[in-house]
Amino acid sequence: MSAPKKVVLAYSGGLDTSIILKWLQTEYGCEVVTFTADLGQGEELEPARQKAELLGIKPENIYIEDIREEFVRDFVFPMFRANAQYEGLYLLGTSIARPLISKRLVEIAEATGADAVAHGATGKGNDQVRFELAAYALNPEIKVIAPWREWDLTSRTKLLEWAEAHQIPIAKDKRGEAPFSVDANLLHTSSEGKVLEDPADMAPDYVYQRTVHPEDAPNEPEFIEIGFEKGDAVSINGEAMSPATILTKLNEYGGKHGIGRLDLVEGRFVGMKSRGIYETPGGTILLEAHRGIESITMDRGAMHLKDQLMPQYAELIYNGFWYSPEREMLQAAIDKSQEHVTGTVRLKLYKGLASTVGRWSDHSLYSEAHVTFEEDAGAYDQTDAAGFIQLNALRLKLLAARDKRLSK
Repeated sequence: MSAPKKVVLAYSGGLDTSIILKWLQTEYGCEVVTFTADLGQGEELEPARQKAELLGIKPENIYIEDIREEFVRDFVFPMFRANAQYEGLYLLGTSIARPLISKRLVEIAEATGADAVAHGATGKGNDQVRFELAAYALNPEIKVIAPWREWDLTSRTKLLEWAEAHQIPIAKDKRGEAPFSVDANLLHTSSEGKVLEDPADMAPDYVYQRTVHPEDAPNEPEFIEIGFEKGDAVSINGEAMSPATILTKLNEYGGKHGIGRLDLVEGRFVGMKSRGIYETPGGTILLEAHRGIESITMDRGAMHLKDQLMPQYAELIYNGFWYSPEREMLQAAIDKSQEHVTGTVRLKLYKGLASTVGRWSDHSLYSEAHVTFEEDAGAYDQTDAAGFIQLNALRLKLLAARDKRLSK
């Protein structure tokens, strides 16, 4: 790959991406544009601007954007229509943020005339795949630079020495080994590495940042109502809210009641197993509520088929194929299934659990007349079940008769 002339860097303002910024300047002699995204990680972003300026980035080449609404509306909500969980548990909080960051990197590259984008993901993880597959899907001509796969700064000691040699400010707490690595956005926090690397050891409680310990949560349950329209949450307790506002509010409820903690050993796309501690308080409530409203508004056949598609859909997102035709095909089917997923769900929040306790909808398929144990006024003729059973039993009878005949 020829040396880039201008690079758009996904920049957090932290030590690693600051080193990458300087490394790009010294290694390639190129102009650097920084992009810092507010995805609801809960950190002040102004220091990132100041750090970039300190490292010689022109003010017009510093992009800091609040993209929380786009993140939830166009990425998180479509994913939750599918009830997506990787390996049956993980709500894909890191995975779903990467295609949006890549989208903005590519758009800024086009706007600024840059010929390359760069990220700070390591060569061992999934994020390098997600960033780069998304970038190439959106611009097949773009160059992608992954310094962790190129440089020889292979240890924390070497990184710190390089930073000091190039006058990059180092926070005091960065001079020692960090106890674990954290990625955060409005959907979740992810903690990995160091004190968490042995999956036999219980994670220290200080790892959890968004949720109280369920044992320390309030002793009284709290009840909330979430309104849905076509599969997306639109209100809490009758108050209409924007997508990002809804998720923010649900995070507050979930954090207060210790909801959404997950200790998971997962299979990375690159082949190895890794252990992560995830907190997805609002997302866990949202998933429970969404399944609750689906239960009375979706046809059995459509719901069961969607549940069969979900693992493949979740794996596509986890592996970085958000912009693939197969994900878009599955999304079209999922969105079709949500046409009548409209109504309200009542939930009980209590010591780590979010439980559906009520649900109602003008689009409901539930018929009390058909399921009642009392008189049903002719709504259902129970004698119809005899023929239904005999037809479904026919092949089983034939199989049993054959096996009995051959066993003699």
